[in-house]
Amino acid sequence: MKNISYILIFLFGTLVFAQNHQLFDEANALYNEANYTEALVKYKTILDSGEHSAELYFNMANAHYKLNHIAPSIFYYEKALLLKPNDKDIQNNIAFARNMTVDAIDAVPEVGISKLIKNVTNTMSFDGWAKAAVIFVVFFVILFIVYYFTYSTSKKRFAFVTSNVSLLLAIVALVFAFHKFKLVEKDQPAIVFAQETKIKSEPNLRSAEAFVLHEGTKVQVLDTVSNWKKIKLSDGKTGWVLDDDIKMLKTF
Repeated sequence: MKNISYILIFLFGTLVFAQNHQLFDEANALYNEANYTEALVKYKTILDSGEHSAELYFNMANAHYKLNHIAPSIFYYEKALLLKPNDKDIQNNIAFARNMTVDAIDAVPEVGISKLIKNVTNTMSFDGWAKAAVIFVVFFVILFIVYYFTYSTSKKRFAFVTSNVSLLLAIVALVFAFHKFKLVEKDQPAIVFAQETKIKSEPNLRSAEAFVLHEGTKVQVLDTVSNWKKIKLSDGKTGWVLDDDIKMLKTF
């Protein structure tokens, strides 16, 4: 029975993939004919089937951009960037989309040791740092064995020093792996979808207005209380916004 189930799952997956591939081609053809709304319907159908890709998000963003949909275009460009952060086409197009936004928010530059540590941490993914730690541990074990069994004084000294260096590098890589994990977990970006939303100083409608944001602005979500999200802007300002006024980017 299990084999039959696996075969049925495989056949269903193949069928869905084929259908989505056809829908993607049809949507692209509609886009090239400037039928952006109809193209979006087909792209959305693919998305609803559970397929997620940078190419799909990029094309959806392009269609929304052509229709002057500020928030959706930026939202899908940002989702495409999450999957392909170094893609030049996505980077160029999102720059144009961001020019349509109303809010001009200056980013507070990071300086000093914190900036250096963050830059080094971001050179690799969490998996990359974890693999590096494992490799250095393996080197440490091999070199320690060499140190234990060799009789040459010079070789013992070399093996002792390099094994300790490998152990130190393994610890450093492990620290960076955990730091990268924390950075990823802490990074909870969202896009404002409301045409205009009043950001409150506390998570209730009676509290004072802190500032106003408009559609397309990117924020960081820090906390959640009931139907409110605490957000932070790139310039350091914080406040509370209603759940319905923003969309989280890391929901796939």
